[in-house]
Amino acid sequence: MQIPAPFDYARATGVDDAIALLERHGPESRVIAGGHSLLPMMKLRLARPEWLIDINNLYELDFITVEDDQVRVGALTRHAALLDSADIARLLPIITDAEHVIADPVVRNRGTIGGSLCQADPAEDLSTVCDVLGAIAVARGPGGERTLTMEEFHVGPYETALAPNELLCELRFPLRARTSSAYEKVERRVGDWAVVAAGAAATLASDGTIADAAVGVTAVNLDGTVPGIDDLVAGRPPGEDLFAEAGALAAEACDPVADQRGPVDYKRHLADELTRRALRRACARAAGSQEG
Repeated sequence: MQIPAPFDYARATGVDDAIALLERHGPESRVIAGGHSLLPMMKLRLARPEWLIDINNLYELDFITVEDDQVRVGALTRHAALLDSADIARLLPIITDAEHVIADPVVRNRGTIGGSLCQADPAEDLSTVCDVLGAIAVARGPGGERTLTMEEFHVGPYETALAPNELLCELRFPLRARTSSAYEKVERRVGDWAVVAAGAAATLASDGTIADAAVGVTAVNLDGTVPGIDDLVAGRPPGEDLFAEAGALAAEACDPVADQRGPVDYKRHLADELTRRALRRACARAAGSQEG
């Protein structure tokens, strides 16, 4: 039986209380919400926090709010709530796509978007989704609030820019007209980590050409989005030749390693093929929203 190392426990009553607890107990404290990433690591003793700060009572961080130019999502919002949201499906369909293939209903009912991003697992789906959408992370600490791009927020595998006394409070997703998105994933079995996955967002100009686009690929050691996609697609109409070029660019940009999920050549092939599929669906959805 795997048993975590001894730890103390405190339940926060609000955001300010959670920050105070993190400040009091220092860098050896960890925040817990769903716990589906942290608890297995504690059982394996890969994580040995001295304090767990439970934030499940912080209902003020559980929300999905649509504004004119952005969608705001609280860090405590559960995967199941994102999957069930009609606003998310309409405005940010890449999130709905990804949520369909994240783990299983048990995990989706408890796991949170904030926990997923703070785990910073290189094979985690929502990190790629947030990269592609240009999400902004909002953190609060004793010194107040600050915002970070995803590039600033994720500084390495299993590492974020959050200070030990800071709490991720929300994600902000910008909205643009004639823009849509999609996510494609290959996994060994339902609910598994990705062998490879790809997400894309595309904005169409009034003449039907692509104004700009972003592509991210999961689980292949790619930091942020695929470089050069914007230059490749700008001013060109969607089409199979363009999608093939984008796929080749993504395959070249990634740096997969051979493991139990497959060899390097297979993963590069998936990066190519899934990029084509995601960009094709994103453009089709953007065209549909333009016609609507």
